[in-house]
Amino acid sequence: MRHSHLFGVSLLSIGLISPVFAQDLAAQAETPKVDTQNAINSEESSKVSPLQAIKELKNIKASQLKVNAKATQPEEVKDPLQPLNRQVYEFNDFLDRNILRPAAVQYKEKTPEPVRNSYRAFRDNLGEPWNAVNQLIQGRPARAAKTLGRFSINTLTSLGFADPARRLGLPAEDENFGTTLGYYGISSGPFVMLPFLGPSTFRDGIGFVIDRQARPQSYLLEDDQGLLWTDNVLGAVDLRSRLLDAESVLQGDKYAIIRDIYLQRKHFEISQKKGVPLEEIAFQEEDDIEMDDEPEQQEEFSPSTEE
Repeated sequence: MRHSHLFGVSLLSIGLISPVFAQDLAAQAETPKVDTQNAINSEESSKVSPLQAIKELKNIKASQLKVNAKATQPEEVKDPLQPLNRQVYEFNDFLDRNILRPAAVQYKEKTPEPVRNSYRAFRDNLGEPWNAVNQLIQGRPARAAKTLGRFSINTLTSLGFADPARRLGLPAEDENFGTTLGYYGISSGPFVMLPFLGPSTFRDGIGFVIDRQARPQSYLLEDDQGLLWTDNVLGAVDLRSRLLDAESVLQGDKYAIIRDIYLQRKHFEISQKKGVPLEEIAFQEEDDIEMDDEPEQQEEFSPSTEE
């Protein structure tokens, strides 16, 4: 992947992608609650120096890397890399406050909303074929057919600059390869905060690499690096502008909130694609908590059983 690809792709999340998860979850499920004591302990981890955080990696056990991370799990289970993750988050947040957010504010103020919406729709439409591929891999051909129908209708009627397919009963469904891996039960691994790219997991990091290679712009604009670079940067600024109104969601320990929203949203997406009813998704997470407590309960009652 060329350097311009990496730079543009990196800007797409710069630790900022998390507020959109909160926006989506507000309409789909309850926002995860962050335990007060865990938040205090987590904030103490942020005081660790970068060198100390790197040295602490030697204490990570191989078994900790095989976890299927969920928001309801204890800190040490879902986020064993937390000291280093917090250092990366501070770096991402610095870049956001000083570069991307100011650019997004100016973009929103000076670019008419119809223009922003049309550009956004065009970029989203280009991703529809890859969405359909993921849906086919997931064994959902009917959903893939609808996605290809969306792409055909929007491309033929407006070159992708509008979304008439939605009005015809064909709503969008975003996909990525990390979600597809999770659909087949592949564990996510622990939470990880990537430099520039923001919240992720081991599984989603691998999926991200594949997603970027499948991105149409990577091939359509391969011979015009200037235009590709411009598209990447403008896409990042446009994404950030959509998150300006959601910033109020992040109060308190922002890192912990970003992490838990990301993990909960991923769990929700995968469960929904598997056909799990909405009302049952929350119970799945409650079962995870009960399973964590179960060994202690068995030990407590085992003597009476023997008697």
